[in-house]
Amino acid sequence: MEPLLRYGIIGCGSMGREHIENLRALPGTQVTAIADVDAGSRQKAQALLPDTVQVFDTPQALLDSGACDAVVIATPNHTHAGILRAALATDLHILAEKPLVTTIEDGLALLALQRQRVAEGAQRVVWVAQEYRYMPPVAEMIRLVHAGGAGKLHQVAIREHREPFYPKVGDWNRFSANTGGTLVEKCCHYFNLMDLILQERPTRVFASGGQRVNHLDERYDGRTPDILDSAYVIVEYPSGARAMLDLCMFAENSVDNEHIVVVGDQARYETLLPSLTLRCGRRADWGRREVWGQPSGTGQGVSVRRVWDTNIRYPGQHFGASYIEHQHFLAAIQNGTPPEITLEEGLRSVATGLAAHRSIDTGLPVQMADVLADLPA
Repeated sequence: MEPLLRYGIIGCGSMGREHIENLRALPGTQVTAIADVDAGSRQKAQALLPDTVQVFDTPQALLDSGACDAVVIATPNHTHAGILRAALATDLHILAEKPLVTTIEDGLALLALQRQRVAEGAQRVVWVAQEYRYMPPVAEMIRLVHAGGAGKLHQVAIREHREPFYPKVGDWNRFSANTGGTLVEKCCHYFNLMDLILQERPTRVFASGGQRVNHLDERYDGRTPDILDSAYVIVEYPSGARAMLDLCMFAENSVDNEHIVVVGDQARYETLLPSLTLRCGRRADWGRREVWGQPSGTGQGVSVRRVWDTNIRYPGQHFGASYIEHQHFLAAIQNGTPPEITLEEGLRSVATGLAAHRSIDTGLPVQMADVLADLPA
């Protein structure tokens, strides 16, 4: 029987506590240490854990403690780079929350440090959390389209119509300097999904967006929040395939607020969240048109099913995706296999978000080669 893998949680805000709940439900793991500079967050996390958990008020103190085998980094975005640099200097396994970083320069420095550590013989799993790919209907759709179910892929469309950003400690997420911008903070998941589904790396990004409704009446030391709340983003790929993001964060009470569509030359797949619905409509099953605009047997040939994984022990905030990702992370550590989402992949999803913000600022398309000039294609 494998010994329990000891985890340290760095950052005990809402996402850090979500990781704690997942690990409490995951066999083979134990949270043995937590760290946060905020006393309130530490107390909330401590209340979820046994009295034996070690509590630290700085990330470095936890990293130096010897109390864990792996760390989860779930601190504010702009702190990721510094904490990751310190964590990469250890032999701990690392699961770093998205977005990996808020600047390309920080990401490239981390990649160089990781390559240096690997060259020195470091053997540990370094993984960037991108849980959307593990949501059961999304994962099933990806499996089907990669098996050829849609034919040659041409389009991916992702829509998220939702409520505004949730409150954070000190409302750090109200400013782009802390988050990297909404299209980095919120949407790197989606850009990562686009790349995964199409199995390509983007070449060009064009975006339009702004801050239209949210947080305009808030002030922090005289400053008004500057995070955008709505955008359209088009991402182009070498094959000619395209992806699009439609984001609106003042759309409370939307039904199935997340909608992911993949279209190939043979079929169209779509997933709807939170209903966990997966649909597939094949072009060959389209009915004979009896009357223009009224196809015979409308809906005929469209398969619809709800997709769930009954092995999920904690569904949490992400439809069980974080639990599944933790299963995979643990398996990689136990089996000595590579991470499914590397630092480079995490940086590429950030780069697409940064390119989209640059496009909004300039009104021009942005070449990804100009954003990631120092990263090999």
